[in-house]
Amino acid sequence: MNLLPFGHLPPHKPRRFVPKEIDSGDWTQIAPLLDELETRAARCKRAADLERWLLDWSELNAALDEESSRRYIAMTCHTDDADAETAYLHFVENIEPQLKPRQFKLEQIYLQHPLRGKLSKKRYAVLDRNTKARVELYREENVPLETEEARLSQQYQKLSGSLTVQFRGEEKTLAQMARYLEEPDRALRREAWELVANRRLQEAEKFEHIFDQLIRLREQIARNAGCANYRDYAFRMNRRFDYTTEDCLRFHDAIEREVLPVARELQVERRRQLKLDKLRPWDLAVDSLNRPPLRPFEKVDQMVSNAQRIFNQLDAELSDGFKTMNDLKLLDLDNRKGKAPGGYQSTLAETRLPFIFMNAVGVQRDVETILHEAGHAFHALATREEDLYAYRSAPIEFCEVASMTMELLGNEFIEAFYPASGARRARRDHLEGIVGIFPWIATVDAFQHWIYTHPGHTRTERTAAWVGLMDRFGGEVDWSGYETARAHLWHRQLHIFLHPFYYVEYGIAQLGALQVWANSKLDKTRALSDYKRALGLGGSRPLPELFSAAGCRFDFSAKTLKPLVALVRHELAKLN
Repeated sequence: MNLLPFGHLPPHKPRRFVPKEIDSGDWTQIAPLLDELETRAARCKRAADLERWLLDWSELNAALDEESSRRYIAMTCHTDDADAETAYLHFVENIEPQLKPRQFKLEQIYLQHPLRGKLSKKRYAVLDRNTKARVELYREENVPLETEEARLSQQYQKLSGSLTVQFRGEEKTLAQMARYLEEPDRALRREAWELVANRRLQEAEKFEHIFDQLIRLREQIARNAGCANYRDYAFRMNRRFDYTTEDCLRFHDAIEREVLPVARELQVERRRQLKLDKLRPWDLAVDSLNRPPLRPFEKVDQMVSNAQRIFNQLDAELSDGFKTMNDLKLLDLDNRKGKAPGGYQSTLAETRLPFIFMNAVGVQRDVETILHEAGHAFHALATREEDLYAYRSAPIEFCEVASMTMELLGNEFIEAFYPASGARRARRDHLEGIVGIFPWIATVDAFQHWIYTHPGHTRTERTAAWVGLMDRFGGEVDWSGYETARAHLWHRQLHIFLHPFYYVEYGIAQLGALQVWANSKLDKTRALSDYKRALGLGGSRPLPELFSAAGCRFDFSAKTLKPLVALVRHELAKLN
C-alpha cells in the first residue's frame, strides 16, 4: 500500500545504528535496538560515548517518528481508505503502547547516568529539563489510555472528513462550501451557511459522545500522574516552563481589553458598509464593500507556482526549500471528499524534510494557509543539520512564530496572486483576520481551561460555559434563530478534540510574528536574518531565548499587545 504523494526518500544522513533494511512497523525488529541501547548505556566510559549513545537513540527515534508520520499522512489524506486506517491504527495500537515504557526506561537511564554531569550544560540543559518532566509524568497505566485517546481522535477526523452537503445539485465538502460565504449574493451566502451548520448539527451527538470519552480518558490520565486536574497535567506535559495558567488567564483579559474593541469596531464598520441592520454569521467573509470575492487561483498548481514567486522575492534560501518540497511531491494541497479537515505541516523526521497538507478550494484563506504551513516547513529545513532528534523541533509557541511571520512577510509580495487592488484587499483581509483571531483564541483557550477544571460537568454545563465565552468574546454578530449552531460551534475546532490546550500558542506566537513584522518595517534584511537564525536553533534553547534570537520579547501581557494592536490599526488605515 502506498497512498502517499511522495515515494521512498532516503535518510538525510546514512544510518549508523538502525539497520538499513528494517520494518519500523514490526515490533520484533524494533525491540532488539531498544535492548541494545539499554545495555550499551552502562558501557559508556567517557562523555563522548554518552553523546554517541544519545545520537544513536536519536536515529532510532527519527526512524520511528517518520514511520508514524507516514501512516498519519496517508490516513488523513484518505480517511475513507480502510487500508490506510488499519495501518495507522496498527502503529497506534501495537507499536506505540510497547514503545512508551521502553522510551521511559531509556529516559531514566539517561537522567541517572553518572556521565550526564560531564556533558555540556548549555548544550543539554533543555534536553535534561524536558526529559525530567516526561519521566516525572510517565505512568505505565496511562499507556492504554493514551492509545484509546489516539483512536478516538482518529474517529473525530474520520467523521469530520466524511461530511458533505448537496448544494444546487452537487455534492460538496464543507471546506468547498466556504467559497460561497464570500459571494455578494446574501441569500446564497445564507443558504450555504445554513447547509453547513445544519450538516454539522446532524452529527452533534456523535461529536459530543467522542468528546465525553476523551474528557474521561484525560481526567484519568491526570489522576494517574498525580495531578489535581488535566490542565495541570497538560501544562507540564506540554513543557510550559516559561509561563503559567495565570499568565494565560491574564492574556484572555488583555485580549478583551486591547483587541476586542478593535474587532467590534471593524464589525460595526462592516455592517455599515454592507448597509445591514444586523451582522449575521453569513456576513463575516464577504467583502465589506460587496465586491466579488477574491479568487487567487483556480487550480492548486497555480497556488503553488504563485507561492513560489513570493518566496523567490523574499529570500533565495527559502525559495529553494519550497521548490525542493514541490519537486519531491511533499505537498498534498487540494480539497476532496474523504480527506481530513484542516491543514498541517508534518516533518519526516529521518528524511528531515517537511510535508504540507491542506484543503485548498481557491479562496484567500488558502493563500494565508500555504504561507503559514511553508513557515513551519522552513523551520524544519532550518534544523536539518541538527543531529539530536529532540532539538529538531521547537516548542509550539515558537513553531507558530515561524508560520505566522511567514504570513506577514509573504503578504508583502501578495501581488504574485493579485493585481494591485486585489493585493490591497488581501492584505486588509489578513490584518482584519489577525484582529479577529485573538478573541477566538481567547474563547477556545478559556473554554479548555473551564472544561478541565470542572471535572464531572454535564453537557448542559459545558454548553453554557461555551455560550458564556461567546458572549464575552463574540463581538457584534446577531445569532438570533441559530442559537443551537452557536452553542456547538466549538465542534469544528479540531484542536479541542485532538490537541488539548494547543491553541493559546497561536496567540502567543502571533505577538512574536507581529514583532518580527514590525522589525522588518525598520530593517527588512536584519529582521529576516534574525528570523532565520532563530529557526535554526530548533528546540535547543528555552522559549525566551528563541524569541530573543528572532528579535522579539517573550511576553504576552497588555504591555506587549497594546502597541502591536496600534500598529495593525495604523496599517489597516493605510489600506482603506
